[in-house]
Amino acid sequence: MSYQAHETAVIDEGAQIGAGSRIWHFAHICGGARIGEGCSFGQNTMVADGVIIGSNVKVQNGVSIYSGTEVEDDVFLGPSCVLTNVTNPRSQVRRHALYEHTLIKRGATIGANATIVCGVTIGRYAFVAAGAVVSRDIPDYGLVVGVPGRLEGWMSRHGHRLTDPDDDGIMVCPESSYRYREENGVLSCLDLEEEEPLPPELSEGRQNYHHFKKEFLP
Repeated sequence: MSYQAHETAVIDEGAQIGAGSRIWHFAHICGGARIGEGCSFGQNTMVADGVIIGSNVKVQNGVSIYSGTEVEDDVFLGPSCVLTNVTNPRSQVRRHALYEHTLIKRGATIGANATIVCGVTIGRYAFVAAGAVVSRDIPDYGLVVGVPGRLEGWMSRHGHRLTDPDDDGIMVCPESSYRYREENGVLSCLDLEEEEPLPPELSEGRQNYHHFKKEFLP
């Protein structure tokens, strides 16, 4: 077995789990689930039939990922965040063939206790704040907060708020020094293609968020 599973975890026959993934206490991976390499599933997590999960995905305690959900590489799902798959559920009406597709794209973060109403696309490196309720698509790097969720700004690939554009509209991440620019409502990184991995020297955090907040934000 190329992955690690705690003795209390339930791995149904037919589940595909990539090398180096770790399945912790009381997790349940259903038979039709497909999971990439190097993922981590915390205590009391569940991955349903038909779910597709990429590599290096971190799923924290108490998260259930229901059929109809697709999660790309490098996504972080915070503790007890909620993913749904039917917009108008009724116990008396069977909609098993009508599960709605939710796509969480590469590098996105879903904060603790956030709710993702099904049928939306969460863009690359988007950041959903803790407790937010998302019912609309989020653009790449978008920061969404509140109930209902609203687009509040932009987050860098390292998870820092991007502010104070210069005369050319360029904003700089305080941790990586990567430059970002918004054009027509679309944010892109000028120094690294979105599909490229971080270089090793920028893959290890050395200061916490509050250090950068105090030093660089007003």
